[in-house]
Amino acid sequence: MQFGVFSVSDITPDPTTGGAPTEAERLAAVLRIAEKTEEVGLDVFALGEHHNPPFFSSSPTTTLGYLAGRTQRLQLSTATTLITTNDPVKIAEDYAMLQHLAGGRVDLTLGRGNTGPVYPWFGQDIRAGIPLAVENYALLRRLWDEDVVDWEGKFRTPLQGFTSTPRPLDGVAPFVWHGSIRSPEIAEQAAYYGDGFFHNHIFWPADHTRRMVDFYRRRFEHYGHGDADQAIVGLGGQVFMRKNSQDAVREFRPYFDEAPVYGHGPSLEDFTRETPLTVGSPQQVIDRTLGFRDYVGDYQRQLFLIDHAGLPLKTVLEQLDILGEEVVPVLRKEFAAGRPAHVPDAPTHESLVAAQLTKQEVTV
Repeated sequence: MQFGVFSVSDITPDPTTGGAPTEAERLAAVLRIAEKTEEVGLDVFALGEHHNPPFFSSSPTTTLGYLAGRTQRLQLSTATTLITTNDPVKIAEDYAMLQHLAGGRVDLTLGRGNTGPVYPWFGQDIRAGIPLAVENYALLRRLWDEDVVDWEGKFRTPLQGFTSTPRPLDGVAPFVWHGSIRSPEIAEQAAYYGDGFFHNHIFWPADHTRRMVDFYRRRFEHYGHGDADQAIVGLGGQVFMRKNSQDAVREFRPYFDEAPVYGHGPSLEDFTRETPLTVGSPQQVIDRTLGFRDYVGDYQRQLFLIDHAGLPLKTVLEQLDILGEEVVPVLRKEFAAGRPAHVPDAPTHESLVAAQLTKQEVTV
């Protein structure tokens, strides 16, 4: 099972000081967070895509390309890549290029994002969000899987005899997770292609997450990719930890109260009770995270949001130390215990290449 962190790249004032980092400072902080993620023994760093303030990450491939040269084993991913407003041709090119630069340590999460105005900024209509996601991904798959593509659709100009370059590394496209909080159509799309399904798992109660993941698993089996419990599932979630739970709650409260997505709504206590947000001791985070398996089954990737809402870099790095030293080692051991042998690990470039070679041998 893979463990890591994701960043949405927000630039938020620290409510305890009133100061906010510059774009350059926040970008430098995210780079340090990613490097630290590898240093403490975690597996994955994922970066979001936004095209509006208060976010800076309009080009995650640029940042991840830099990180590919600064890390040795870290899996680099996105949270998310906007399949609806990016040209699938450009996605095919950019992520194949990143795949080569990173030696295969790349996958991506595709989604529609949560910023409505981004659609007209890129010449699209939000009312066509689902059809855009479906058509654009169908084209993206062909661009990676076929050397020469003839294509005509509704949302972009036709392609005739087009070859996307560079071709995917070793002839194997980056693994794709389809990210959605509430759209069963996206879970259906993930199941149809046999791809992964990533549920952000931050804003919604457990029963909602259970229903979305269960639907994806049933449809994955329906399309013949394996048993339902072999479907590839990832979860997000936010944590904040201190040795004593009271200290964690006291320190995190002002950040929660003023956070762009949490603040000025339910209390911290209500939110942590009704959603997977966990603020407390390392043991509380361990217990809460292990509980996710009770309603989604054995899954392959767990990402934590730890740098949101104006938290200073020093605090975020401390959170990473706690994750690496006290939390993730226990989670690895406990999640592995009782995991059925037929439930796969998270796909990597190496496992996808091996699977392709096996398939070719079988068909020869």
